[in-house]
Amino acid sequence: MTALPDPYDDPAFYDDLIPKRFLAWVVDLAITLILVVLVLALTGFIAIFILPLVWMGVAITYRTLMLDRFGATAGMMLVALEWRRLDGRQPDTALALWHSAIYALSMSFILGQLVSVLLMVMTPYKQGLNDKILGTVIVNRSLVS
Repeated sequence: MTALPDPYDDPAFYDDLIPKRFLAWVVDLAITLILVVLVLALTGFIAIFILPLVWMGVAITYRTLMLDRFGATAGMMLVALEWRRLDGRQPDTALALWHSAIYALSMSFILGQLVSVLLMVMTPYKQGLNDKILGTVIVNRSLVS
């Protein structure tokens, strides 16, 4: 695949992305919560004193591993979404790590969250902040695979 289709010429690639992304986010949030509780339990709950760091570390690790290995998180797979570069290629490990780190940072501040949501609503590719910065996009999986 050379490049992803233009959202105006072939909108099926981008149909229903916002509600699908929200559902995927809820699923991934639940998975992250479960993983954080497991980490806390494994440390005898001592890690509760650095909970924000534990949460961020678990979230970045989970998202990076899933995006690198599968091109989607578990939540994204559930709703048939896939993460791609704008040129259509699958992103590499370094890009997955950057994507996860920028996402975690943007989720740490209300302004980052608002900008990300506004970009999803206003841009033709329905990209979040981290997607816009890195030149990546979420698309309906059945159409690109």
